[in-house]
Amino acid sequence: MSAKILDGVALAAQIKSRIADTIATNSLEVGLAVVLVGDDPASRIYVNHKKKDCDECGITSHEYLLPASATQAQIIELVAALNADADINGILIQQPFPKGIDVVAVNEAVSPLKDVDAFRAETVGRIAVGDYDAPSSGQSPLSSTFLPCTPAGVMELIKSSGVQIAGKECVVIGRSNIVGKPMALMLLNESGTVTICHSKTRDLAEVTRRADILVAAVGVANLVKADMIKEGAVVIDVGMNKGADGKLCGDVDFAEVSKVAGWITPVPGGVGPMTRAMLMQNTLTAYSLQNGS
Repeated sequence: MSAKILDGVALAAQIKSRIADTIATNSLEVGLAVVLVGDDPASRIYVNHKKKDCDECGITSHEYLLPASATQAQIIELVAALNADADINGILIQQPFPKGIDVVAVNEAVSPLKDVDAFRAETVGRIAVGDYDAPSSGQSPLSSTFLPCTPAGVMELIKSSGVQIAGKECVVIGRSNIVGKPMALMLLNESGTVTICHSKTRDLAEVTRRADILVAAVGVANLVKADMIKEGAVVIDVGMNKGADGKLCGDVDFAEVSKVAGWITPVPGGVGPMTRAMLMQNTLTAYSLQNGS
């Protein structure tokens, strides 16, 4: 068999098109602030992609550059100014930060009404208790709560496969605060039976072979091999790594796993575009929350 490709580029384009229609039809003035600290080349690329997405959606992108020498106090001072700026509906602080910056403190400084990255503890807590209303890809791009962009994008990709999450064995490889933990919670909230794997997991392959839905988000190139996959499984690859040949690759050995899986995301072109589309959706949600619409 050969897996069906879950095309993140195409699905993201549909979502951004609906967002653009909503903004244009209602003559909304939506603004996203992107804060970049330092000159990390990968971060620069990500910020450029996000600016392009904003342009496609009709969202005004405001970029703020701080030197790598910026102190935590200076970053938080900028965040406070952005919190008070009515033209700014969402605030995104590009990670990773330079050494010495308390990530939690910076994230918590963002207004809960502008937390479009969904990194604040309050936002994560809502996900933990299932207190959110996430639109599916066929519904309005407005929702009542922010969702972490990458896990939300993964959920949309899974739903686009037509596979029902309820009752399925779901395995998440990785336990990061940005992807692994919220991903597991969101799958659990959809009634999946969820297992989280990490560096201390014994016999990883034995666990992953049970998965009807597998999400790999650990950052190890080609970690997941074909013999670790249940036939017909949905395989979502969140990884973005450089292989031995210098080319981009994911956590999943795409060439081999695609012979076993039922559905699979490519790298690039899978989760990445969906992460950014969910950021656009969260920014529109922020506008709605701030303007009572």
